[in-house]
Amino acid sequence: MKRKIVSVLMTAVLMMGVLAGCGGSEAATQSAASTTGGETSAESAESSGSESLTAESGKETTGGVLRVGMECAYAPFNWTQESPEVPNGDTAVPIYGSNYYAYGYDVMMAQKLADALGMELEIHKVEWDTIGLAMDSGEYDCIIAGMGKTPEREAAYAFTEPYYYRDNCLTVKKGSGLEDITSLADLAGRNVTVTTQTGTGWISLQEQIPDRVEGANYATTAECFMAVANGVADVALIDVPTAQSALLSNPDLVMITFEEGKGFVDDNGMTNVCIATRLDDTELRDKLQGAMDEMNWDKAQMDEMMSLAIDIQPAAN
Repeated sequence: MKRKIVSVLMTAVLMMGVLAGCGGSEAATQSAASTTGGETSAESAESSGSESLTAESGKETTGGVLRVGMECAYAPFNWTQESPEVPNGDTAVPIYGSNYYAYGYDVMMAQKLADALGMELEIHKVEWDTIGLAMDSGEYDCIIAGMGKTPEREAAYAFTEPYYYRDNCLTVKKGSGLEDITSLADLAGRNVTVTTQTGTGWISLQEQIPDRVEGANYATTAECFMAVANGVADVALIDVPTAQSALLSNPDLVMITFEEGKGFVDDNGMTNVCIATRLDDTELRDKLQGAMDEMNWDKAQMDEMMSLAIDIQPAAN
């Protein structure tokens, strides 16, 4: 009788071990599945038009989530702010994975497109130097970040038509003796030290400045303007809206624009600010282009929205 009891107890212990083993195997499977988040993200990126859930809100949307990458540090195109309030009564968009918010021309454009497509907008903040790599890895599905459509980039990404046309300019310091130049030719013999943003088409445009001295280039336009303000560089080669934005909080800076034929010749496409998707994601590219076409998005609307972005940007930007 004692042997039967022992036998029953041993069987029960073995069964408990088996059940525990099953539970452990399931947990391991779930853990393994969670480590393949990159693959899952990439797969969801390919089907961005399908129903999906946002990681933060859990809100289901019938049109999916438009996941957009941008610097959130390139006013007036995009910037970071601490609260959702915007002076024009609009609401800034939460930055994914943070307690901050993004706004600016790019965010306004992204919101218009998301609304037109019945999608929820999700903004991802990323360093400019890795903005393309992060999209290719599946962190987000498109770039709306003041990116020019250059021939080199067209080989790597799929682009929409421009959602903004910008002009390029020079920014100098007041009292530098450079405020009165009217053409690039005026810089001949001046040996000015030039700075611009890394990873942009402005790098090659610098070559059009005669007798220039190549200074350090920086990851953000804010650093470029600071270099001029501090005398580290004589001129910053940036676009007009960004220079106008910088002048609002840097009264010691002066923006220099040129008459047609006396300034930069933009053969590398820096004026063509377009939306980029992964090279093989032409489906999303075409959806975004279709939404812009439905809006009849033209230069008049571009200029109006850019003027608004410049007017309402936070002073710190």
